[in-house]
Amino acid sequence: MPRQHSDSRDIADTVPVCSPGGWCSVLSELDGSTVVYVDLTPHGRREASAFSTLDAVERERWHRFPFSGPRRRFALCRSALRHMLCGVLGCANQSLSFGESCHGKPFAMVDNARVEISFNVSHSGRHGLIGFARNGRLGVDVEDLVPRDDDYILSIAEQAFTQSERYALASARGWHKTELFFRLWTIKESLVKAVGMGLWLNMSGFEVPLELYEGTAATARHPQEPEVEWRIEYLGNRDFAGAIAHEVPALLR
Repeated sequence: MPRQHSDSRDIADTVPVCSPGGWCSVLSELDGSTVVYVDLTPHGRREASAFSTLDAVERERWHRFPFSGPRRRFALCRSALRHMLCGVLGCANQSLSFGESCHGKPFAMVDNARVEISFNVSHSGRHGLIGFARNGRLGVDVEDLVPRDDDYILSIAEQAFTQSERYALASARGWHKTELFFRLWTIKESLVKAVGMGLWLNMSGFEVPLELYEGTAATARHPQEPEVEWRIEYLGNRDFAGAIAHEVPALLR
């Protein structure tokens, strides 16, 4: 648990630097997008430092979380997001705030004026990912790599995966099946989040490119917007599965 936080409305003017020695670090930079990894391991000093960078609205939201886990994940991810955006936008932390579209998608504001920059946040267990780009929509997803039994994998796959994807899972064994399941899931979820239709988007209606079953990067198109090309990168390792889907600018298609 972090130490008790003050309700002061004076937020810190600077945010902790993302570095290998801190709780966040750059994981990937590809085709104009950047993904930062956020370490969400419980750490009282880090949580208190992160909390100090939040504004009044964010602190009120922090207090509404009933348990320490969600509070920790929110504070650490939001503070890391603030650092990234302040660096890219060249603004002070006190000038940065967030709004929401009618569909609940957050956007950044500097001195209460909306700025055009895409970002997306995902967290699972002790792992967080934040993606951002100056141009084009993007989505990120991360999942803690934990063992799942065949019944669980099958029940999700029946709803979200295509026939060929289900066949690939059925052919896998042991830990490889778990890794493949989470690989396919995070890739699909990152694209769903990038397109921005959430639960309205049928995940079984599109396939993960074959190159991504073993490789780390590929392009894809989604039937909802067939004219749009997406650059997908798989970012997972032995601890977590993760992916980013970033819209390829029209001039580069």
